[in-house]
Amino acid sequence: MPGTTTLEAEVTNVSSHCIWMLIDDEELALPYSEFPWFKLATIQQVINVLRPSPDHLYWPDLDVDLSVESIRHPEMFPLRAKSTFKPSSSPEPPPQSR
Repeated sequence: MPGTTTLEAEVTNVSSHCIWMLIDDEELALPYSEFPWFKLATIQQVINVLRPSPDHLYWPDLDVDLSVESIRHPEMFPLRAKSTFKPSSSPEPPPQSR
């Protein structure tokens, strides 16, 4: 009896210009200029990616859905949402004692 098929997608690198993903045996870059949702995200938010179907990637922490084809050929998908992600602010530093 065959086992369960697992669809894999893995973030392999995060740089100041893009994130790199390994999808099956293909490595793809997601430049922030084309995929702005990832630029200010934390590493944990970026690496938490699911692949519910062969052409569908989902980042639940960022509520971002992308087709693999849109990563391969972003020029074929001219309509894009703007990123509304705002990083959480750091707590105020404690007051200085005098």
